[in-house]
Amino acid sequence: MRRLGTGIGWRPEIADAVERMPGIDWVEVVAENVCPGHLPESLLRLRERGVTVIPHGVSLGLGGADRPDEGRLAALAERVEALGAPLVTEHIAFVRAGGSLTASPLLEAGHLLPVPRTRDALDVLCENVRIAQDALPVPLALENIAALFSWPGEELTEGEFLAELVERTGVRLLIDVANLHTNHVNRGEDPAQALAALPLEAIAYVHVAGGFERDGVWHDSHAHPVPPPVLALLTELASRTNPPGVLLERDENFPEPEELEGELTAIRDAVRRGRTRAAGRTAVAAGGTGAGGTATAGGGRGTATGAGVGGVAVLARPVTGVRTRETPRERLGVAQAAVLSALVAGTPVPEGFDRVRMGVQARALAVKRATVVAKVAPELPVILGTGYRSAFLEYARERPMSGGYRRDALDFAGHLLGAGLPQDAVARRDLREWWLDRAGPAPRSRKPAARLARVARRVLLRRP
Repeated sequence: MRRLGTGIGWRPEIADAVERMPGIDWVEVVAENVCPGHLPESLLRLRERGVTVIPHGVSLGLGGADRPDEGRLAALAERVEALGAPLVTEHIAFVRAGGSLTASPLLEAGHLLPVPRTRDALDVLCENVRIAQDALPVPLALENIAALFSWPGEELTEGEFLAELVERTGVRLLIDVANLHTNHVNRGEDPAQALAALPLEAIAYVHVAGGFERDGVWHDSHAHPVPPPVLALLTELASRTNPPGVLLERDENFPEPEELEGELTAIRDAVRRGRTRAAGRTAVAAGGTGAGGTATAGGGRGTATGAGVGGVAVLARPVTGVRTRETPRERLGVAQAAVLSALVAGTPVPEGFDRVRMGVQARALAVKRATVVAKVAPELPVILGTGYRSAFLEYARERPMSGGYRRDALDFAGHLLGAGLPQDAVARRDLREWWLDRAGPAPRSRKPAARLARVARRVLLRRP
């Protein structure tokens, strides 16, 4: 496995700081946020210095019921080539559901959602991974995700699910210890048990990130400092294996460079403590007084511990309790469509799910949509002011995203205008101009920065 060292997630907001940070061996970039023909100058400079750049995809949805989209795979491969990356990473998640497989509207989550740990889901995931591996020019590594809710009727633990995925496909793993901590708080899962079941030799690298707890729910925000329990999990992992690379993720609420550097130092120290612990156990074993700390690292791959009553078929059709003649893809597709519809379209929560946790997830998805739309269409928060977020959340309550965030921004603006909003006539005029400029086949203005500045001036002039 290629040694990567210590890295940080590259984001435009901290690009200059990352270039100046000492001891950065590699960076990770969100694949969908870079254009192969127009790479940011900062990334080009890092590459010239010998810093490895790895693309991290978020939109393939390999855990979904549909086969991977050929266009998305080709785009990901293109970014791998442009960045000269030694590997590419994605997530064990689904991000859309419905469509032709289920004869229902195609829905987009706008974020990563957990797949059920069932035999059906594993069969579909393995086939999707093989398709992706054949289309990509470098090895693929998949990340375990954080979850706010659990699927009923699961048949495998997280460790068993990941271990069998590796055994059947040869895919590598990106282990996010922050996500293990999230699932410990939210789903009551034992992270040590998951680590014990992992095929450690398959680990490509490790993610570390921060979050926060509210009302007993852990939110994997990537906008807060790395907490001690996550660093402790990193130490435990490092005591079992020497991770090829460890990366700090930070997506929002960026602190001063010194604070980021302090977190990187804490990450290095956590790995060092783990390796020291491993060396101590090895010494004890060599002296004949212990069993050896790492001997059980690959264990724990037992048989299924779940209900074993048909996996997602039970979720989709609880009255039957048995498998039907449908394919695993069809059963998984129906179940995922029902879950996603409940989260983004206001339909009833499927039987067996925790309604409170599903409500938390639904709100988190809506907030995520509002945040990303504000980034891809920064004029909207300027035009609407402090009312932007509440207006968007009200809009998103039963209106799922179906065409990506840019389309979502247009649909939101069109919805407001159709309802005669905003009430302020000047703001409504600015919103209408923005919508007309973006909704046509070509923008009427080719200077978005100047347009944003013009709108901002109008807003400031009409404030008391």
